[in-house]
Amino acid sequence: MPLLRVEGPVALVQLLETPFVNLTNYASLVATNASRHRFVAGKSKALLEFGLRRAQGPDGGISASKYCYLGGFDATSNVEAGMLFGIPLRGTHSHAFVSSFMSLDEIADKALRSCSGSDTCEDFVKLVQAWLSKLQRTNSFRGVFGDTNQSELAAFTSYALAFPDNFLALVDTYDVMRSGIPNFCAVALALSDLGYKPAGIRLDSGDLAYLSCEARRFFCSVEKEFGVPGFGKMTITASNDLNEETLDALNKQGHEVDAFGIGTHLVTCYAQAALGCVFKLVEINKQPRIKLSEDVAKVSIPCKKRCYRLYGREGYPLVDIMTGGNEPPPKVAEKILCRHPFNESKRAYVVPQRVEELLKCYWPGSSGKARENLPPLKEIRSRCIQQLDQMRSDHMRRLNPTPYKVSVTAKLYDFIHFLWLNEAPVGELE
Repeated sequence: MPLLRVEGPVALVQLLETPFVNLTNYASLVATNASRHRFVAGKSKALLEFGLRRAQGPDGGISASKYCYLGGFDATSNVEAGMLFGIPLRGTHSHAFVSSFMSLDEIADKALRSCSGSDTCEDFVKLVQAWLSKLQRTNSFRGVFGDTNQSELAAFTSYALAFPDNFLALVDTYDVMRSGIPNFCAVALALSDLGYKPAGIRLDSGDLAYLSCEARRFFCSVEKEFGVPGFGKMTITASNDLNEETLDALNKQGHEVDAFGIGTHLVTCYAQAALGCVFKLVEINKQPRIKLSEDVAKVSIPCKKRCYRLYGREGYPLVDIMTGGNEPPPKVAEKILCRHPFNESKRAYVVPQRVEELLKCYWPGSSGKARENLPPLKEIRSRCIQQLDQMRSDHMRRLNPTPYKVSVTAKLYDFIHFLWLNEAPVGELE
């Protein structure tokens, strides 16, 4: 099935083979990988692309951020990609930031204006310490944790002073439940006193299912104990070398993660390192050409073609069909024979309830054809998600999916095999 049709002088078109295949292969591969992660995670979870440090160079990192967003991710940690393409930005501080602090005494500027701007807390550090002490004295939390790591508390407090509107803390530098979560809650409660809404936490190691459930339980207890609305629904983000299998396992175990940060397995396409798109000559000087092979999958489909998607009564796509460039398009409610390009016995009549032409002209050159305007990335992303939502569930399942049918018209089928026999040399037996 052609993703792209290029027409022009043969020498020029041949020069375009390498850049076009390069751009199409990587973009399709990464967007597909992103959409697979989205499918496993489910629509209710936020997906964050964290892959810049693991991508194949800075160009690969920028491209990956763009195509992951197209494939269904919600945001990226790649600030340049956000600036270039308008992708929402999400991220947290690092473990190095946490371990770079020694104590609360290192915080010089301790003042923080309230969210409304009406007043100022002159010593935010003292407010945080007061809340931590209150947590330690409360019966609900007595014995749950002891003395928390003070360098971690200093890091969280400093981060909150810098980003009070988007305080999301990495809580596993020392100990998630004995230090990270209590320290986060102390800072978050102090921010709440000043009218800010803390964003949540990130878990980057350990048993993510268990820790997310324990963290959620702790947050709900804080909300109940101190009457802070919405504290129990604090966002929990998980990272740590996640992939499709990990997401599927977490779903089966049960978890309280709201967002997943995925890097290496996403942008490097760890499960499948390359996509096998090819660029073939199918017509020259209005003469159809075919490339033959003993491997039927490598036989090219000759002549300039048009491509259509045929939809059934329930709104699902039934089949994609290729027609010769001069054939009339399929019509709604009119029966059409769809044939497998190479398998004689695979054929079916289809009565489409809707017909969508797939190939559109975005670069007319001097052909005089009407030019389509390339939509913004956000609209392309929406279309990608919408098209996947329209697919039948058996086509989308992770294990043993039903292959989606790609066919040709009866006229194109006959022509393929006529040209095949005409071009193939005849053997001679002695």
